[in-house]
Amino acid sequence: MTFPDARRAYPVTLPDGSAHQGTVFLNQVIDHPAWEVGDYTYASDFSPVADWASHLAPYLFGYGPEKLRIGRYCQIAHGVRFITSGANHAMDGLTTFPFPIFDPAKMANYQPDSRDTVIGHDVWLGFGAIVCPGARIGNGVIVGAGAVVRGTVPDYAIVAGNPATVVRMRFSDADIATLNALAWWDWPADRVATAVPDLMAGDVAALVDR
Repeated sequence: MTFPDARRAYPVTLPDGSAHQGTVFLNQVIDHPAWEVGDYTYASDFSPVADWASHLAPYLFGYGPEKLRIGRYCQIAHGVRFITSGANHAMDGLTTFPFPIFDPAKMANYQPDSRDTVIGHDVWLGFGAIVCPGARIGNGVIVGAGAVVRGTVPDYAIVAGNPATVVRMRFSDADIATLNALAWWDWPADRVATAVPDLMAGDVAALVDR
């Protein structure tokens, strides 16, 4: 098995030898002050994307205080959108109309919501999922297609629906604690490569032995 090269923008090679343009390692194609993305995290789309940062997080403008932090080895399907804090309007006044955004002198300082959005490691965001401002998604989470995620999602949960709720946990509490302690996503690439059979088999004990 060929282990992916984290430095490649287009890491999927098709049988004819060409690079699949619809799948990218995000930290190789995004240069944006509000984005933080770990190695091997990829996004896929059915159509060519010129600007992955604005495509995935259209309200993350770069001049506000909020960040979008995504861990390593995450998988982001077609149609996923991060609706970050910059999208929110103030709700404590008599109107929600954002008058300051029409004044260049006040625009940059108008930030009713400044929460970061944080995605853990090894998270799978399914087709068309929406991640709301300030969401905190734990390690190993699976987000179902079309889910609308807000709040905090515990490590290794499977969530679905609108609003997204926990369908079930992927592993026992003990195995989740072990996986978080092992933090295999932080291992050097050559060590992860040797552990791929155990990772794909779901064998926590074998991973511990390794």
